[in-house]
Amino acid sequence: MNIAVTGSTGLVGSALVPLFRDRGHHVLRILRSDGDCRGEDVDWEPSTGRIDALRLEALDAVVHLAGENVAARRWDAEQKERIRASRVRGTGLLCKTVAGLRQPPGVLISASAIGFYGDRGEEQLDEESPSGNGFLPEVCRAWEAATQPATEAGIRVVHLRFGVVLSPKGGALAKMLKPFRLGLGGPIGSGRQWMGWISLDDALGCIAHVIGNSSLCGPVNAVAPAPVTNREFTRTLGRVLRRPSLLPIPRFVVLLKFGEMAEELLLASTRVAPRKLLDSGYQYRDPDLADALRRLLGGDKAVDPPLAIRTGADPDGQ
Repeated sequence: MNIAVTGSTGLVGSALVPLFRDRGHHVLRILRSDGDCRGEDVDWEPSTGRIDALRLEALDAVVHLAGENVAARRWDAEQKERIRASRVRGTGLLCKTVAGLRQPPGVLISASAIGFYGDRGEEQLDEESPSGNGFLPEVCRAWEAATQPATEAGIRVVHLRFGVVLSPKGGALAKMLKPFRLGLGGPIGSGRQWMGWISLDDALGCIAHVIGNSSLCGPVNAVAPAPVTNREFTRTLGRVLRRPSLLPIPRFVVLLKFGEMAEELLLASTRVAPRKLLDSGYQYRDPDLADALRRLLGGDKAVDPPLAIRTGADPDGQ
């Protein structure tokens, strides 16, 4: 298949591109020219509306992962606008561009996040649940709405609402490893807040599954089928690392250090189920947190995830 990817330098994208290429797919990276852009890549600059549209003709799929890291720094008005604009402006440019192509892609996967649902306590959520209140839900709504030109052009659009992607190579888990290995880890706040998580390998597998499954469109929760509370997560991580995880971080300390970002990223409770992935037959590599952490952190030998894209024309999924 011919596949274009934005956000190819991020945690998910940097793993997705080489794995797709290893499996024989032709992958175009859509990159800003001031980044790691090479001759075979597609040049774009969302802030100015520039994109090399001709290079996007006759693609089978576009995977859109680009966006400012929401946890890069404490939120202020400027940082919040940077987060919002990086998602809405880039998504709008990409979707208007592919909508106007002579040969548009068959599917566009646009990353979103379970932050769409906001802080919902013990409520059990799936793709039919409404959006919540706060900055992240507002950003996610605008982010997903920016794909409308592609939908109107008849492109199958999927919003993959990712939970916390677990990998020792980056993201939340990588940041937690040092304090937990020193025996300084513990629950955040009450620890009762629910977390939606997914291993990096399953994040990649979900993308391949969605590309090849024409029944999937609209929002799709990219999380493992067994959410856990923050207390369960920290206890499990400590057990896998064979370190105590008994030092809680009080709520007031987290709020003092991170402000509004702590409320929506660290203390919010989002209990999300991947109903659409399960109903469509996706087989998780890492459905259980303890097993996933043991494998990711070296307890089990890691192997590449299956990335065969199943299509109606190829019953073997190759």
